[in-house]
This record gives sequence, structure tokens and C-alpha cells, in this order.
Amino acid sequence: MAGTESSGRGLPKEPFTEPSLALVGVFVRESVVPSCRCPRPIQIKLSINCSFSSDMSARRVVVFPSAAELGPTLAHLVASRADKALKDRGRFTVGLSGGSLVSMLSKELPALPDLDCSRWLAGFCDERLVPFDDGESTYGLYKSQLFSKINIPDSGVLAIDPSLTVHECAEDYANKLKKAFPNEDIPVFDVLLLGMGPDGHTCSLFPDHPLLEETQKIVAPINNSPKPPPQRVTMTFPVVNSARCVVFVSTGGSKAAVLKQVLEGGEGPTLPAARVVPSQGELFWLIDEPAAASLTVHVERQSTAAKL
Repeated sequence: MAGTESSGRGLPKEPFTEPSLALVGVFVRESVVPSCRCPRPIQIKLSINCSFSSDMSARRVVVFPSAAELGPTLAHLVASRADKALKDRGRFTVGLSGGSLVSMLSKELPALPDLDCSRWLAGFCDERLVPFDDGESTYGLYKSQLFSKINIPDSGVLAIDPSLTVHECAEDYANKLKKAFPNEDIPVFDVLLLGMGPDGHTCSLFPDHPLLEETQKIVAPINNSPKPPPQRVTMTFPVVNSARCVVFVSTGGSKAAVLKQVLEGGEGPTLPAARVVPSQGELFWLIDEPAAASLTVHVERQSTAAKL
């Protein structure tokens, strides 16, 4: 109704300023007719044009020219959330994932000046059930590429026990998390760092897998992973969506199509990565231009070492 006057007596005649939110309703006013004992309602319809979109959520999609420009911002984001956690709770808890995140964090975190990891607690969002010296071991990669460069104590790293069976390993890791988060039924990490596979999986939560519906366990075994190696343990969605901050990193043109489906929706079941919606926390998607090529949703564009 922007630019029009109301026809109802007693209503303001000033033009409405069109708001940004939508509301469609009915204004009811009583008008007493002399010949009738009962009031006759006069309905004046007010239609305010507005719409809601998923862009109004807490999710932030931030695009960088390339993965090289993305890395420093990721490191600053982790460090800033660590500083806040240390001030508020006396420690910083972070969940790590494999893939390109290993090399990116191993390069950028040690480059930060005055980084103190002595009160950090690092866990793993998922892990492959292989020996630590195997090239598929996420813990093994971080141990050789990152942990040796920062002052995180051995007691500050929660690793799986690869000598156990996959079911025993998942139960053992769940117990480690419960001891590390003794006052929480579901562990609440300060930051979880996630990647996304070309099929839309995250952690070791794959499309159409029964573990997508797991609500009781905080760590679950998987012995039939579509991606080798087949035996893994993984955090479940109750843990992922309880985090104070979740950060996805996704780069490269090969991710463009699946990223569009995850962030904008489409036909078929919701992909695992799209089911990451922290109940009380922040959600960041840090991506590069090739990965963002097909997106039509609102994105932010940042330069090197921008702070979030």
C-alpha cells in the first residue's frame, strides 16, 4: 500500500512506508448503526508486501578469489574464536576434519603471531580406522603437519584407538568425549571445521545412509563407507549442530554443482552437508570463486586475511 491512503474514518491518511517484512492481515473496526442494536464490523484489509528467505538465517557464505586467499581468514577466524573461548571458559575446543583442511591449517595457523595452543582441546569430526602411520589417518596427518608446529599438549588431542574394532572404537571415542565434556550430555565444541565431499557428505555422514537419522549416539561406527577406507567413526548430527561455530571450507570448480544444491536446495533428499544447521551457533561457508560459480544466493566477498 505504499503511496496510498486508507479509506477508513479515523485511520491515518499519511502514506505507508513499505516495510521489509511481510504481513497480510485484516483490521476490524466496529461501526454502530443507529437502527441496529448490534455493532456492524467493517473490515479494512491491510496488505503489506514482504517476503522471507533463507538468506535471513545466521548462515554466512563468504567467497574468496582462491583457496590461497581463503586460508589466512580461516586461521584468523579460528584464533578469534579461541581467544573468546579462553576468556569465557578457560579453554578452546575444536573439531578437525581431513582433506584440504590439513594442509591449509598447517600452513596458516603456525604463521599467526603469538598463537598459544596450550589450552586447546582438539578432537576429530570423523576418523578412518587405520594405523596412525597410514596416509589415510587424519590424526597422523595433523600430527606430522600441524601439531609438531604448535604448542598443543599431547593431552589436548583426542585421538581414536585404531587397534579396536570399529564398534569398540566408536564407543571408546564417545567415552573420551564424555570425559572431556563432563557436564554436557552432548559435547558442545567451540568450533567444528568441516569439509564437503563431491556427493554432499560431511564428516563420515553420507547421502542415504542410516546414520543420517542417528539421534542417540554422539559418535557412531560406519563399516560400509561409500568412500574408502570402509571402516570409520564419525560425530553425529546432534554433536555437529550443538557447536558454537561451524565452518565449512569448500574449494574448486568440481564442488560448484553440489554446493549449489546444498546452499540453494533442489530436487531429491536433503544432502548431509545441508543438514548442518547449528541450533545456537554460527555457520560459515568459506568458498572460492570456482566453487561459487553456480550460486545465486547472497554471498559476501572478502579479500586476503579478512576477519570474520
